[in-house]
Amino acid sequence: MVMELIPIGTILAVVTNQVIKTAQAAKDVVIEKDSFKVLAKHLFDIEPVLKELQLQQLNDSQAARLALESLEADVKKANNLVEKYKNRGRFYLLVKCRHIVNEVQEVTRDIGRSLASLSIANTEVLSGISDQVNRLQSEMQRVEFETSHSQLQIVDKLNQGLRDQKCDQGFANDMLEEIARAVGVPVEPSEISKELASFRREIEEAGNRKERAEVLFLEQVIELLSQADAARDYEEMKKQYFQRAQVVERYDARKEDIPPLKSFICRISGMVMVDPVSLCTGTTCERAAIEDRFDRGQKTDPETGDVLEDTSLRSNLPLRQSIEEWRELNYCLKIRACEAKLSSGVDSSVLEALNQMQDLIRENTINKDWISIGGLTDSIISILGSSHNREVKKKILIILKDLVEGHARNKDKVIGHQGLDHIVPCLGRDRSISMAAVELLYELLQDRSNWNVSVCHQLSQKCSGILFLVTLLKGPVRESAEYAEKILNKLFDVDEENISRAARSGWYKPLIDRIVQGPESSRMSMMKALVTMELVDSNLKLLGEEGIIPSLLSMVDSGNLESKELSLSVLVKLCGCRANKELIAAAGGVPLVLKLMFSPHVRAILIFRCSEIIEKLSSEGDGIKFFVDEKGVQLEMEPIIIDLLALQQNVNSSNNYRRPALRALLGICKSEAGLVKTAVLTANGLSLVLPLLDDPDSEVREISINLLFLFSQHELQGVVEYLLKPKRLEALVGFLENGNNSDVQMAAAGLLANLPKSEVPLTMKLIELDGLHAIINLLKSGTMEAKEHALSALFRFTDPTNVESQRIVVQQGAYPLLVSFLRVGTVTAKARAAALIGNLSMSSPKLTIVSKKTGCWCFRKSRVPLCAAHGGICNVEDSFCLLEAEALPYLVKLLHEEVEATAYEAIQTLSTLVQDSCLQKGVNVLHEAEAIKPVLEILSWGTDSLKEEALGLLEKVFVSREMVEIYGSKARYLLVGLTGRNVHDDGRPGRKVAKVLSLLERYSKSSTSIIPGLF
Repeated sequence: MVMELIPIGTILAVVTNQVIKTAQAAKDVVIEKDSFKVLAKHLFDIEPVLKELQLQQLNDSQAARLALESLEADVKKANNLVEKYKNRGRFYLLVKCRHIVNEVQEVTRDIGRSLASLSIANTEVLSGISDQVNRLQSEMQRVEFETSHSQLQIVDKLNQGLRDQKCDQGFANDMLEEIARAVGVPVEPSEISKELASFRREIEEAGNRKERAEVLFLEQVIELLSQADAARDYEEMKKQYFQRAQVVERYDARKEDIPPLKSFICRISGMVMVDPVSLCTGTTCERAAIEDRFDRGQKTDPETGDVLEDTSLRSNLPLRQSIEEWRELNYCLKIRACEAKLSSGVDSSVLEALNQMQDLIRENTINKDWISIGGLTDSIISILGSSHNREVKKKILIILKDLVEGHARNKDKVIGHQGLDHIVPCLGRDRSISMAAVELLYELLQDRSNWNVSVCHQLSQKCSGILFLVTLLKGPVRESAEYAEKILNKLFDVDEENISRAARSGWYKPLIDRIVQGPESSRMSMMKALVTMELVDSNLKLLGEEGIIPSLLSMVDSGNLESKELSLSVLVKLCGCRANKELIAAAGGVPLVLKLMFSPHVRAILIFRCSEIIEKLSSEGDGIKFFVDEKGVQLEMEPIIIDLLALQQNVNSSNNYRRPALRALLGICKSEAGLVKTAVLTANGLSLVLPLLDDPDSEVREISINLLFLFSQHELQGVVEYLLKPKRLEALVGFLENGNNSDVQMAAAGLLANLPKSEVPLTMKLIELDGLHAIINLLKSGTMEAKEHALSALFRFTDPTNVESQRIVVQQGAYPLLVSFLRVGTVTAKARAAALIGNLSMSSPKLTIVSKKTGCWCFRKSRVPLCAAHGGICNVEDSFCLLEAEALPYLVKLLHEEVEATAYEAIQTLSTLVQDSCLQKGVNVLHEAEAIKPVLEILSWGTDSLKEEALGLLEKVFVSREMVEIYGSKARYLLVGLTGRNVHDDGRPGRKVAKVLSLLERYSKSSTSIIPGLF
């Protein structure tokens, strides 16, 4: 009724002024500016509509009045909304941004609907601006406001953190900084304190409005933000701590807690209150406890039981402050007690102190600062480094993590007190300690920007840090491995040198990844690191299996000079593993390397690296196995051998790559005799290698002697002449004396063995230069292969036509060595030793001193024992008698062993005992040595050539009637079985069989031949 008495023009003027005032105020709201600006714009757009109504004299109808009243109410609602949020705390407004936007949107739509009603009631009046009015009211009714995306992200992150109960200090620091930055508040303790104080007032007002859900949410927010560093003035905190500590000093040193006052206890829960509130009766309770009591319908005073007429709650701030002071004094008492226990040095007391510290941190986050201010952080870091108690170490690591989690100052304190020096060694302890250590380390490396690069650099300098992290990464504890991998990957980003350190510790994947797909600079640095690493076979195999070889070969093919050289160097190292040789060959690497190696105008360093690879591929007896293309087809070796030899002709060739090329050639030639022949005949290898014996590089000379040994098996032309030149033979003797290289000794001895025995000047020159002495020393101390070659070389000195040379051999002590080889040598060594003894024994008859009869028998001197085989005076030194050398039993034993090679030489040597001059004596010696029976046995198991030698010896044995009587029966049986019907063959074995049988028949008691028609 009142509105109906007021002229409509007056109402219109009031509404117009209200619209302008609200629009002006909406522009100044600091939060959700965009939404309020849109509201202000629409209100400013309404102003000309209302003025047009004033000019055109608004219809004073009931509909017009109702529409105008509705518009006025909605504008007032908008004005109240503006006033509501204009001076509120910025943190609060950001937290409520989504709700505020919804309110602004709703009031804008309401004003649009009211404007539409006013337009309908005044259609004729507003006809001139009808399009403008319709568009405006339509826009306002359909308006859609959205919260700022950045602000919405912050709010969502905050809500998610609260849901996840993520209340650590790091999260608090991040959230406070983001909120402050979003609303334009400096991140300074003084400014932050003002905002948080305003936020707390909002909580009290919400409590007074009994908006419990709102209070609960806002309390969670303030609890989180209060933990942030910026929410606390550190200097004030220190001052507060020392004030409390000064009060605590008045208490007995043994006291660890102060009992609470009765007034601190909640009448309902019986616990010390956190948020005390007073009832209308004056009774004080814990807010949560009394609210729960009210929710259950108990509206009575918990102390008196009286019914409460007023259930409003009033915060008791003085009591709350007193309780907080009491708690802080107890904190200081416990910190003082912990300090004393930590300094006691007793493990049980230390553990008790650590448990108390853990409780303090859990009870109130302020204790993270107070523990450090009180010096306990420094103390436990020192104990971590000195204690041998695993439980103490583990507990300290856990507490340090609690102290530094999200706390920048404590992180700096731990790092600054050499904490890394004590934490890193713990990574290498047992599972529980290493797990705690890696979790702590991970936390120390975090800061508000995710990672603290400075601390990462410090960790990189700890020599054992990466080793321990790699060990954890490969260990059985999944959580530790995950932390270790995250830390290592960050260390790799900070400094690529850490990748090579990790590889040296056994984790190669990051290094391989950089080589395979990293930028050029990374590839170079990783390959340089890999070249310098000491890698065992298993490491090399792992590198190959991880797929590094194709990338290396790609760089060899198309990289620049540096990348070619480095990739070749890495391939050289990888070739140290047989499995990698197969991978290189399968990837087509061998033709690629050979092509580069033999291309014209290639840098010497590349030729050198290629030579090393070719050498490795042919080493360890592999020969030409890996000289294949990517399809596994064997490469043509003749041009490769020719090119390798051609490198030795190049006057510009450096020994750096001459050596590996020679070694490669040696490995290839060792693998197949046909390739040696190719090298000698097709590539003229002998003439190219002979001059290398004069090379100043000892290694080149040593490889060359090995090659010459192989070549000498096919071609000897020019070798003797070359060796007889000044200083050459001395060098060859030097190779024989090279006790540091058994291969060289073996090759030198083998070369001598292959040279013609008829070259007497060479033999005598060798004796003159102590070459014979070197060979005999080789028989004493060389490898068995070298000894075998030395035995072959000795043949030139034991030629029966050169007794003088034989005498020198014996005088230098060779005979006992030969006998020892009969006993313990290889088959080859036994055979050669037997043959050498045979050579010496050939000279025994003519060197034996025959005893002459002198004077009357009764005046003769005591007789010297005569040799049973030679009938004179024999000894080893003068007549080379094998009986005196005690070689006979071992020669007979060789016959019993039934080995073709040794039996053959043994028979030939035994045959020297039955030469014409001493036939009968020799036969008797063989009989007494039980040598004839194993000779006969050869007729049943030997080859034709061996049987022929046996038959030759038996011809001489069965000249003796006595031997026929002893062995005739067995001999007849074996001979008949051997020949059968082929006894009349014209071949030599047949004739020898016939001859032996004829000897047997000559002394047979029966005149009838055992083989009809034979005689």
